Amino acid sequence: MHLFTASLGTETNSFSPLPTGARSFAETHLVRGGAYGDRADLFALPMLEFRDRARARGWRVTESLCTFAVPGGPTVERVYQAFRDEILADLERALPVNAVLLSLHGAMIAEVTRSCEADLVQRVRALVGPKVPIGVELDLHCHLSEELVAAATAIVIFKEYPHTDVRDCAGALFDIVAAILEHASAPVMASYDCRMIGLYPTTLEPMASFVRKLRALEGRDGVLSISVAHGFPWGDSSAQGTRVLVITEGDASKAEALAAALGRELRGMRERIEPPWMPLAAALDRAAAAADGPVVLADVADNAGGGAPSDSTFMLRAMLERGMRDAAVACLWDPLAVALAFEAGEGARLRLRLGGKVGPMSGEPLDLEVTVTRLVADAVQGYLGAHARMGACAAVAVNGIDIVANSLRTQVFTPDVFTNLGIDPSSKRYLVVKSMNHFRAAFVPIAKSIIYVAAPGALDVDYRRLAYRRIPRPIYPLDPGAWID
Repeated sequence: MHLFTASLGTETNSFSPLPTGARSFAETHLVRGGAYGDRADLFALPMLEFRDRARARGWRVTESLCTFAVPGGPTVERVYQAFRDEILADLERALPVNAVLLSLHGAMIAEVTRSCEADLVQRVRALVGPKVPIGVELDLHCHLSEELVAAATAIVIFKEYPHTDVRDCAGALFDIVAAILEHASAPVMASYDCRMIGLYPTTLEPMASFVRKLRALEGRDGVLSISVAHGFPWGDSSAQGTRVLVITEGDASKAEALAAALGRELRGMRERIEPPWMPLAAALDRAAAAADGPVVLADVADNAGGGAPSDSTFMLRAMLERGMRDAAVACLWDPLAVALAFEAGEGARLRLRLGGKVGPMSGEPLDLEVTVTRLVADAVQGYLGAHARMGACAAVAVNGIDIVANSLRTQVFTPDVFTNLGIDPSSKRYLVVKSMNHFRAAFVPIAKSIIYVAAPGALDVDYRRLAYRRIPRPIYPLDPGAWID
């Protein structure tokens, strides 16, 4: 058997001012031909799973491009087309192949191409023909378009948020495709549109129990896979919204019925599955009143993982004005401040302008007198046995608050963002993390409490305030009459 694999993705925030260009991909993850080295990046995990399982069977594997960009605004069209055409050219040279496996995101929007994943998979289908299986793994914050489902043979979406099952889902996708090749399996897919927008951490109830139910249904009565496409609320897409996807063994009616039943069940939980967002002032009041720390304050609106700049100053300014001490903040994206700190050196005191550089959603910059406490030239944070790059980082201290500034924009995954800079997070009363939910798995063991803070920023959690132009209507919570069935 001959397997072709490739990966291309980012998560597009249609309201972010940050263009996603070639540099964003190069700085985040860009590998060709499977040359991942000894220290694999987070985005390589699905490709490694595909390769390991194929080689265990003695299959030949042709590995094409593997690249991801930290989320931002729409991808520069010529950059998307260049990466897409590189994958297609590699595939054409590799033909004939028995199967294609793709690790994508599902919410990648370019300046002209509104669904990059559907465009890529349709072009792959045109090259390999109707009989070659195409398997696609997606992030659960995907826009699951009908065009993408029609072009693919099987789609498996992460079940967990935080995405702790990236490699497991890649393995599940591989097994479905392998069964087609080895046992003439005939999977069929059906999706159900819940007609709602939202963000649903699977570590919180009732979503956690719903995901456990999906897992229990898989592997029984011909059900091969069940996925929930949560959708990405800040992506202005015609495929926006939450959908349930079911794959069965040759039974389209069963797939359609199960997808609809689960979709309606999920829809009924709509008011209980979003995190308890709290306005900034109220969140700081609650943190200050907490009996013990660390209290983790998630600055969700400035999450780089959702396309925000990660340089907003709203929360840090409020903490300084309140005199909140014994705190640590990460990560404030400010390459210029990092460069100045490196120039001054560890132990130096200097006047430093921090944050607030990208635009109004970042707030005003802070002019502070800081002490440089630690410098790291190439910092990383470990995650799922892989790593995520932070670039050059500087830790500075001011008025009882340690601040980690980084040069490569990234969200917080683990306490490594603090410990790598000589900061003990477990000893702090307050920890501010610029992250939506991926921090949770690694911070729960040290956190006394977690507060999701709806501060100002690029990720407004009141979706009714977003200037959508392309999403399907009616849809919850924008419209009261979102359902007709």
